[in-house]
Amino acid sequence: MTADRPLLNRRLAEFGTTIFAEMSQLATETGAINLGQGFPDTDGPAPVLEAARRAIAEGRGNQYPPGAGVPELRRAVAAHRERRYGLRYDPDREVLVTAGATEAIAAALLALLEPGDEVIALEPYYDSYAACIAMAGARRVPVTLRPDGDRFVLDLDELRGAVTDRTRLILLNTPHNPTGTVLPHEQLAAIAALCVERDLLVVTDEVYEHLVFDGLAHRSLAELPGMRERTVAISSAGKTFSVTGWKVGWVCASPELTTAVRTAKQFLTYVASGPFQYAVAEALALPDAHFDALAADLQAKRDLLSGALRDAGFGVMRSQGTYFVTADIRPLGLPGPEGVDGEAFCRALPHRAGVVAIPSQVFYDHRGAGAPYVRFAFCKRPEVLAEAASRLKALAR
Repeated sequence: MTADRPLLNRRLAEFGTTIFAEMSQLATETGAINLGQGFPDTDGPAPVLEAARRAIAEGRGNQYPPGAGVPELRRAVAAHRERRYGLRYDPDREVLVTAGATEAIAAALLALLEPGDEVIALEPYYDSYAACIAMAGARRVPVTLRPDGDRFVLDLDELRGAVTDRTRLILLNTPHNPTGTVLPHEQLAAIAALCVERDLLVVTDEVYEHLVFDGLAHRSLAELPGMRERTVAISSAGKTFSVTGWKVGWVCASPELTTAVRTAKQFLTYVASGPFQYAVAEALALPDAHFDALAADLQAKRDLLSGALRDAGFGVMRSQGTYFVTADIRPLGLPGPEGVDGEAFCRALPHRAGVVAIPSQVFYDHRGAGAPYVRFAFCKRPEVLAEAASRLKALAR
């Protein structure tokens, strides 16, 4: 080894251990309730779990599945997209199964970007976005969602101003993690018009497509005029069916875009999650009542945790979707020596109240914009949320 050269690739030098691993470890060390990482504490629907057991017992997927994914799942994904959004995809040429949405995003960015390209992402953003853009040698250009009343909103003029001659694609996440914002149809239409005008590609992260509250509905950008052929639509089973450990995701796109993404994907995991692919194929065929019940259950949990946070003295932003609610720590009046610091607050919270949250500022390039905010996950059993609520009352005292 040479002494004058770091071991880690310089493109990844800014990335260390993920905040999720650090905060989960802190939860374990302190016995705190982990409302940081977004995974449920209950298993998915019994018929879906049984479908996985049946696939294993019958020898389906125990060996390498096809590189593009098992045909049953690709057909189920195509049928689901048509039923929900009226979008028709050829399961053989326009659907690709991946190891979760995280691999789908990585493969899409590695396939579609060249060094020097610019990628616009809504800030705060899921942490893998920044790492994948860096690995592709591209440059991320954040457009910040800003608070307006009790929710975060997108400034379309700021988005337009971020587009340059070097912009290759927009990485769009709605329902949005971590803010819980669901972009309204009129904004999606404006984004679509901008992409057509400037000939931009779009990668859409739609993993929370079914977790939308208050009577709202998710719209896929690919539905809009001119977008079907320039959009790589990504989703997964983990959040929808409470099976985050299965790591089954998928890409829907034109044949040309799907081929490009598959070229990169085959050198990442190659294939994954064989028996689970068969189970997810059955899960996607569940009636709409299943998806409606899931959203209603999570909305009730959102309300429970949001009320507890208000009672504890936080400012609470309204979550329109996802697993998460964002809270403003400034009303607590607890600044650190350097001012308001969500990361310091989150590292102290397990010791002070026995609860773990995630500091939103780690999802920002403009860290000051995220410093007052912390993210709590409400995808837990009601009794766990109730105990967390009881513990958080210590802050109000």
